[in-house]
Amino acid sequence: MTYDSDRIEALLDGGVRDKVYPGAVWAVGDTAGIRVQGATGVLDPDEPDVPMRLDTVFDAASLTKILAVWSSIGALWEDGAFDLDQPLGGLWPEATGHPLATVTARQLLTHTAGLPLRAQLKNLYGTSRSRIRRGVLHEQLHRPPGEAVEYTDRAALILGYLAEHLSGQTLDVLATERAWDPLGMHTTRFGPLPDEIAARCAPTELDQDTGIRLKGAAHDFSARLLNGVCGIAGAFTVLDDLVAFLKYMLAPAADQLRAGFGSEWITRSLAIQTKQLQPARGLFWHPAPGTTADEDAWVHYGFTGTGMWISPSKGRWAVLLTNKLYYTRDRGPLTEVRNIFRELAFN
Repeated sequence: MTYDSDRIEALLDGGVRDKVYPGAVWAVGDTAGIRVQGATGVLDPDEPDVPMRLDTVFDAASLTKILAVWSSIGALWEDGAFDLDQPLGGLWPEATGHPLATVTARQLLTHTAGLPLRAQLKNLYGTSRSRIRRGVLHEQLHRPPGEAVEYTDRAALILGYLAEHLSGQTLDVLATERAWDPLGMHTTRFGPLPDEIAARCAPTELDQDTGIRLKGAAHDFSARLLNGVCGIAGAFTVLDDLVAFLKYMLAPAADQLRAGFGSEWITRSLAIQTKQLQPARGLFWHPAPGTTADEDAWVHYGFTGTGMWISPSKGRWAVLLTNKLYYTRDRGPLTEVRNIFRELAFN
């Protein structure tokens, strides 16, 4: 296998020059570890003498859905705590008697549950965490479950609540005990970050309420509203931790014993679960854009500019971390960079 680091570096340097993001950290590797890696640009354009570094901490945004929710739900599933196709009303009193009772965990993981697409929790339910939880779990469905694939943050929020119910632990404690600590992901945690870690965190966007740029506090308002711990977003991570996570996912089944989730969960998740419905989905993972019929490249993105890819058939993974949200919420420019990065990483 080749690792075209020169073209990857040129691509990502161009993204800095074109102000797609202030800086980027990246790596490509396999079960043995990192094969090529690099960092480009600056941490913060207001401090141009501080470069982006390999140990920069990033707001993971929706990678939280994989790092915390997917891994925790997978650990509980492998424990036998629930069945993927069991309606939630039969195992969760908070769902019983409400529209969510007919939904299954598989439908939440494939974004086919028919949940409302609205995600502004404060506007819907106020600022009380108990009212938000009750509102999210008791809301009317947008459409019948299993009818369509429609991405909504609510799926991860509900699965996070489910994981807490099944385990008797808060999501941050559960993810730490069942995934992050066993895999040596000691920087990964929910925010707000302590000062010493926040100092090497890539800043994102301006907080509209304070006019201060967010650095060590989640960009996602719902996560901040829920004190940082939330299935939607709120986790922070670093390149080496994501490498450990992805290496573990590609390891032989006999070696996948350290974390709570293992080969059965990984194999099931990295397979099409939505049958004829489009766009195709695995369990929270989805096929990477441009993936061909004879290639299995799976991806998950974060709104702040993060992304990670994995290909079991090639035995390869890739990570690209940026703070593109510093400049804009527009996904377009970074989408082009991500697609080319994937091609170069998996060629």
